[in-house]
Amino acid sequence: MEQKPEKALNKLGLLGKNISYSFSRAYFKSKFQREQITHWSYENFDIEHIEVFLKILNRNPNLKGLNVTIPFKQSIIPYLDKLDDQANEIGAVNTIKISNEKELIGYNTDCYGFEKSILPILNSIHKRALILGTGGASKAIAFTLKKLGIEYNYVSRTASNLADYTYDTLTNSDISKHLIIINCTPLGTFPKIEDCPDIPYEAISENHILFDLIYNPEETTFLQRGKEKGATICNGQKMLEFQAEKSWNIWNSD
Repeated sequence: MEQKPEKALNKLGLLGKNISYSFSRAYFKSKFQREQITHWSYENFDIEHIEVFLKILNRNPNLKGLNVTIPFKQSIIPYLDKLDDQANEIGAVNTIKISNEKELIGYNTDCYGFEKSILPILNSIHKRALILGTGGASKAIAFTLKKLGIEYNYVSRTASNLADYTYDTLTNSDISKHLIIINCTPLGTFPKIEDCPDIPYEAISENHILFDLIYNPEETTFLQRGKEKGATICNGQKMLEFQAEKSWNIWNSD
């Protein structure tokens, strides 16, 4: 009896720099085992420069989709054929679907993950937020806050048209007026876990929410210092899980 040919393995992956610690590969490997999903694999594409992306495409003909992380969420855009409306408005991409016709379509699932994570801890006093950092991830956070009707201001190391505050100019009063503070910088990521954004932590109160997009360590120095002041704290673990499942749905959609 003639054997049926082996079904080709559908490949997924994470595009980023210094991503050996990555959440995504372990998450999808576990998901595939748990849900008995066969003929799919997930691997890291750890690159120094975005130009290498084209080589990855050429060398992996069975690639069906990618997640994109620091520092390529914005620089990946010129390589894509089109963006969905949300990714276009945000100006950052963290998910790419590769169609059967090899069309590269960019999406942003960070905003979905962030909204699902923060909604349960918001209440009526949370009207203003500070976004620490101005990179690709911060764009999705700003998009979501706007959608939720929450005012926001950016904090960056240097003054710019985008950044309303710098770490040097941020005061206790500024902290008191913004009851949500979101760390979108890599400060505090393993292994440099003692690092944290330089803000006036003494002004944080029990009314504050401190949200850190970092998930390793589970409790960053930024979150620890908020916790000491009685603030509600949340790391990036749930956000990543929500955005990962959203990515999986996109890759499997028609």
